[in-house]
Amino acid sequence: MKKLVIPFVATLAIGVLVFISGWTVMMPAPPVKVEIRKSGKAFQLYRNGQPYFINGAGGYANYDQLKYYGGNSVRIWNTNGAKEYLDEAYKNGLTVTLGLEMALERHGFNYSNKKAVKEQLERLKKEVLAYKDHPALLIWGVGNEVDQFAKNYDVWDAVNELAAFIHEVDPNHLTTTMLAGVPEPHIKEIMKRAPNIDVLSINAFSDLPYIRHKIIKAGWKGPYLVGEWGASGYWEAPKTPWGVFLEETSTQKADVCEERYKKGIAVNKDLCIGSYAFYWGWKQARTHTLLSLYLESGERIGVVDKLQKEWTGVEPSNRAPLIKPLGIDNFEVHKGIYLKPASNYMAYTEATDPDNDPITYKWEILYESTETKEGGDTESKPAIIDGLILDGKGKHLSFKSPEKEGAYRLFVYAFDGQNNVATANAPFYVKK
Repeated sequence: MKKLVIPFVATLAIGVLVFISGWTVMMPAPPVKVEIRKSGKAFQLYRNGQPYFINGAGGYANYDQLKYYGGNSVRIWNTNGAKEYLDEAYKNGLTVTLGLEMALERHGFNYSNKKAVKEQLERLKKEVLAYKDHPALLIWGVGNEVDQFAKNYDVWDAVNELAAFIHEVDPNHLTTTMLAGVPEPHIKEIMKRAPNIDVLSINAFSDLPYIRHKIIKAGWKGPYLVGEWGASGYWEAPKTPWGVFLEETSTQKADVCEERYKKGIAVNKDLCIGSYAFYWGWKQARTHTLLSLYLESGERIGVVDKLQKEWTGVEPSNRAPLIKPLGIDNFEVHKGIYLKPASNYMAYTEATDPDNDPITYKWEILYESTETKEGGDTESKPAIIDGLILDGKGKHLSFKSPEKEGAYRLFVYAFDGQNNVATANAPFYVKK
């Protein structure tokens, strides 16, 4: 059979095969119409004429697994490699909320500098034109947390100008902008300065159950989207006496995420058009496990089980282990664990598996992160310290504390052999 490939725009590499008189013709898949419809006081997202509630996650990997567990959409934060991610999402039957990365005041950008703002706009216009017709595209994310630590409200004029351009050239997709929490003054400015924003997006974690009330109180009368949500962040968790956060175990994360979804998303579908769990993959955010739904080695934590249940109504066929918080000797973690240098100690946990799979343990000691970055900026993972584990083959650990005074963190991972894992960690401080 002869094959005829008709040239088409590079960004529309995804297409459909049509057979005509013995010729195989590659036709580009058309963009899909996305819209908001209002009924009374309620809003509903529609895609291709059908109701579409976003069961999504933010990240750049494991799209096949996201589909398998019942997800239907991914969120990415900028257009770096966007064609690859859009194509991969499309292949797996997923849509994409595609970020248009705008400069941040907290990084030194001045939104009163008209020349700089204009240059940014022209760059972002090219990104819109490059991807606006991709069949996986769902929503444009016009900036992520540009409000965080920002005092110059001119940023919303820039957001509106880009959103207006999107509406001019792309009649098929909606615009949103992602906020850090529910900053009432910024929301009021968006309503005044950025009428071309169709949907308000809120990144919320422990306060997720309360954002509906706050959004309404701020005066927003349209639909909203939860742009990021998940376990409790380091910025809202209890602290040790030396100022580092206490992280929930993966079992505690699964429990709080289930509760937050039910109270913050599932009951608010008249105004909320969906959400993106954070983070579908792994990401260093003070620790490598805090907001990550996967380990670097690919195993999933129990939050994924809860997502599948909420998205599909069906329990996973095999679930992640459950784990108890770490203990070190008889110290209480919330009061701060102080250890003497180069001394022997015992740590312990307890993990059980809902499916009775055998559990194996892995222990690690890392330096405590000294990063002070905010808003999801890239962080470096601290180094693992070798030579301190004396015996760590089971749920009990015999270890030697580091010689150098300072802050450290002990991690444990409980694997079930079915690509699931439970995690826990405890910070400690070596002091003479």
